[in-house]
Amino acid sequence: MNELLTIMKSEWVISLLIFLLLFIKLGKGMKNESLLLLIQVLLLLNFIGGFFFNTEGSLFAGMYHSTALIILQKNILSLGVYLISLLFADWFKRSEHLTEYFILMLSALLGMFFLISSGNLLMFFLALELATIPVAAMANFDLGKKISSEAAMKMILSSAFSSGILLFGISLVYGATGTINFAELPAQMNNGPLHILAFVFLFTAFAFKLSVVPFHLWTADVYEGAPMATTSFLSVLSKGAVAFIFISTLNKVFLPMQEIWYNMVMILSILTMIIGNLFALRQQNIKRFLAFSSIAQVGFILVGVSGKEPESTASVVFFILVYLFSNLAAFGVAGIISAMTGKENVNDYKGLYQTNPFLSWVLALALFSLAGIPPTAGFFGKLFLLTAGGTKASYLFITIAALNMIVSLYYYLRVIRAVFMDKNEEPVEKLVVNPSARLGLLICGAGILLTGILSWVYDYIQSLC
Repeated sequence: MNELLTIMKSEWVISLLIFLLLFIKLGKGMKNESLLLLIQVLLLLNFIGGFFFNTEGSLFAGMYHSTALIILQKNILSLGVYLISLLFADWFKRSEHLTEYFILMLSALLGMFFLISSGNLLMFFLALELATIPVAAMANFDLGKKISSEAAMKMILSSAFSSGILLFGISLVYGATGTINFAELPAQMNNGPLHILAFVFLFTAFAFKLSVVPFHLWTADVYEGAPMATTSFLSVLSKGAVAFIFISTLNKVFLPMQEIWYNMVMILSILTMIIGNLFALRQQNIKRFLAFSSIAQVGFILVGVSGKEPESTASVVFFILVYLFSNLAAFGVAGIISAMTGKENVNDYKGLYQTNPFLSWVLALALFSLAGIPPTAGFFGKLFLLTAGGTKASYLFITIAALNMIVSLYYYLRVIRAVFMDKNEEPVEKLVVNPSARLGLLICGAGILLTGILSWVYDYIQSLC
């Protein structure tokens, strides 16, 4: 019983938070301002507590397992949820269903925790559904907007399609090997036709969740229609959790098929970077712009995934941490402007620096990091990804990735030019930034700068791999 409580500590804490919010909802309720402050404090305590009293081990005959690296990955996701609660405080305070929103978000986070700790394909599937279904409901939380309902419907349909593919792949794996346990599968896997077909189905399901080209078509529409907080959650936390389990599964469960999946990862990485960059070039809506930007970033993550262990895992985990700070900072600024003015077009950002220098500098820092410009952490994140990808000496692959970094500079600098250099007769008025949102932006800005400068962060992650 003690092992059950200590090894699954993270999941128990999130479950308690969900039940606490349910009791608040069933009771007399609280004003949004007081409730949001309580939630922010609890999420901060959850993040801090994630570094203490942790126990590694395995439960339920290997169905669930926890290691130091998995604990760190869960803490990264917990940090992301805390930052979202800060950055979109204005929107949360006006929401009629604040409690329900955070119950859904924490339920999705709980699913991500189980996903990362899953030790067999059954636990993996159930956790993935728990991490996905609440997010579809979160996408529909702009109740007065038709586009929000459309986003939720598109996400449900795409998720149902990918879940069907995943289930078919799992059935093929079980039929071909007689087991669904991750620890037993490598000994049973070979390069036979049925094994390859099963792997292709499983890989396709991962590609849907990560928005890998050509399975990315739902992404921009869902990002545009969903509330900014949900879009941030989808862009950072959902992709981060799937990336964590994806690289673990490839390097452990499907290691015997490495030659096959390496070629698949390499081809899809190139396609994802190129298509993501080309579509990002022509976007005017800030949400769609960041959506295709995130698709291109997934292409770079696949570069790191293709490398050898332990550099591969270390580079991906480090990049997800950097990506969390960078993307949440960009979405945070966009969310503040959208909540206060309703403006979501890149042209609306012209002359932003004249009236809102703080928001302008945070946005510039975030975009510089996403572009991989030194001395931001994004530069080091992409450098480590390229270095990890280069461990297999695919120099053409790495060259194409590096060239795509140059292409991405154009569309990131286009937004920065609009903010700092372009003139606008009617710029965004001076905005009074909520103290919670300001704190969130400051944390993201500090993370973008310090994560890259402090070399021990990457060294610590690598020591856990």
